[in-house]
Amino acid sequence: MLGASLLPAIAAELSASQDPLAPKKPHFAPKAKRVIWLFSTGGVSQMDTFDPKPKLFAADGKTLGVGGGLSNEKRPLLKPRWAFKPGGKCGTEVSDLFPHLRDRMDDVCLIRSMTSDNNEHFQATLAIHTGSFFIARPSIGSWVSYGLGTVNRNLPSFVVLAPHLPYAGTQVFANDFLPAYHQGTRVIPGKEPVPNVKRQKDTADLQELELGFADALNKKHLAARGGADELAARVRTFETAFKMQFEAPEAFDISKETDETLKLYGTDRKDTESFGWQCLIARRLAERGVRFIELIDSSSSKNWDSHGDVGEHEPLAKKIDKPIAGLLQDLKRLGMLDETLVVWTTEFGRTPGQDGPRGRGHHPACFSSWLAGGGTKPGFAYGKTDDIAATVAEKKVHVHDFHATILHLLGLDHEKLTYRHAGRDFRLTDVYGNVVKDVLT
Repeated sequence: MLGASLLPAIAAELSASQDPLAPKKPHFAPKAKRVIWLFSTGGVSQMDTFDPKPKLFAADGKTLGVGGGLSNEKRPLLKPRWAFKPGGKCGTEVSDLFPHLRDRMDDVCLIRSMTSDNNEHFQATLAIHTGSFFIARPSIGSWVSYGLGTVNRNLPSFVVLAPHLPYAGTQVFANDFLPAYHQGTRVIPGKEPVPNVKRQKDTADLQELELGFADALNKKHLAARGGADELAARVRTFETAFKMQFEAPEAFDISKETDETLKLYGTDRKDTESFGWQCLIARRLAERGVRFIELIDSSSSKNWDSHGDVGEHEPLAKKIDKPIAGLLQDLKRLGMLDETLVVWTTEFGRTPGQDGPRGRGHHPACFSSWLAGGGTKPGFAYGKTDDIAATVAEKKVHVHDFHATILHLLGLDHEKLTYRHAGRDFRLTDVYGNVVKDVLT
């Protein structure tokens, strides 16, 4: 009787060993099943986008200490470049940089009290992705893949749409000490986003014979070694790569999308590169069971790092504003937003003081990020900075708290999602982090 009762658990354990990307049960009932993570490289100015500061307009040119607790350096204050207006029925104020996104604020849970611990791009970018400021660690996408597996073995569990790499490079989607199959699969937008994935008709039969032979050898090798996890995973990786030939081309083909849908994203059927295309592909991958999708909107050489002129934010915002708003609207009308957590963030904010003729410096003391769907409070603004957006005045949310909250929405306890490496149990939030319960429904 005892043996019979244990059979399902044993079978599940064996299945996970042989197929480490098989769907796993979360620690508790989740609100979200998947994540679309939008990352703006370079440090977006909070007081020019999502954090209105009327008193900063009045203080323009005045000299005050603006280090946010990190420096006593004195610089002339620089007023925000764009006006703010209320958006949606909730009335959350957003600047004219994001007019389309402002119209979707009824779906957004805005956090104005984010904070980080480092004012260098590399370290801050690494931290917002991995929870580690100085040492490479697994990315949040890899942790989610490890914790939950995937529901579609014909596509990777973690996909990164990145025409260019951000600061910290491939470390932002690396698996580090987690098994290799949890690493993000980078897709470079273009005419062939996934190279060599299309089957050649004249060699299809030969390929199946070759792969069948390789599979037989792999399984014989595996059986002789007691079903070692890493070997089993390698076999499954080959199988996934083979199956991608059948599903990936269709997933990355937007030609059958309606005119109405394409218009939402500001794209067309011939487009294979724009941020609108990337956002639409993110929705298509989410529909097809990809667990974690990241979109990186700029590179380490041309981005939101506006030291000389904060006006450089304008073309960058124009590139992503309509596509992101379209993504939120599309997910909602398809009934997917409730179970899809959309995250937008940058690595840190900008100084209220001038840095260069009309620009702003790095500022980790406070910045803005937002969440939408997936069990977050819609039309809600959380936290507060001081009158010039130099420091957090109320309800500070550290990067570790941000990560703990995202994992919680996926049904994962950030203190229990661990992996033993080098003699200790590691986790995304290290030994820190608290779930921000006030932003949850």
